Amino acid sequence: MSALSLAVRDSNTMLRRNLLHARRYPSLTLNLLLTPIMMLLLFVYIFGDVMSAGIGGGTADRSEYIAYLVPGIVMMTIGGTTVGTAVSISMDMTEGIIARFRTLAIHRGSVLIGHVVGSVLQCLASVVLVGAVAVAIGFRSTDATALEWIAAFGLLALFALALTWIAVGMGLISPNPEAASNNALPLVFLPLISSTFVPIDAMPGWFQPIAEYQPFTPAIETLRGLLLGTEIGHNGWLALTWCLALTVLGYLWSKSVFNRDPK
Repeated sequence: MSALSLAVRDSNTMLRRNLLHARRYPSLTLNLLLTPIMMLLLFVYIFGDVMSAGIGGGTADRSEYIAYLVPGIVMMTIGGTTVGTAVSISMDMTEGIIARFRTLAIHRGSVLIGHVVGSVLQCLASVVLVGAVAVAIGFRSTDATALEWIAAFGLLALFALALTWIAVGMGLISPNPEAASNNALPLVFLPLISSTFVPIDAMPGWFQPIAEYQPFTPAIETLRGLLLGTEIGHNGWLALTWCLALTVLGYLWSKSVFNRDPK
């Protein structure tokens, strides 16, 4: 077999291993998934009228706020799900299975590739579940064309890939799963200080640069534009640039840490 065939075979084996773990131990994924769902329900049914009145200039329209909120919650779902990747990688490192894999005649990068592909699939599955809840409470995307839906799905997959590689690096440098969970908290925290809940121009002036110059905001605004037919502007290019930059950075970082000789 060629080197490429061996890499694909071993990566597929590691992918099945990670998906089997996710199926046998779903508690971590479910716990991370509950957070965006609870945030969605909280902001729609508890704060929905007040938030929509503030954004709409005094007119309370919960349906408009649902449409505004859902793209941000979807991106928050991706950030939360990748925390499980960091924890899973750290568990493999601390429990010794990675050391065992290093002694086997398998493709060295297949371990990380299995984690990354498995995490991206879990992210997309989580997005589908959150999207189903959003539709159930009233979210509609009637203005999006088939091409815009394809572009939205591509953006979600690329964003999930970028954050997953960053989460892999965080897991590799963590001494234990608890530390990995803490190290990955920015992936959960950043959506809270983005344009998920309110427009950036409604925030205090000193805070607006913090919300604007981070990866979640342009990704959220691009997804919002694709699903709702609003203007995307420069956010599309910014989101794509962030995704590519984070993917390359996370890959090189993870590869460098993983290839270090164990102490």
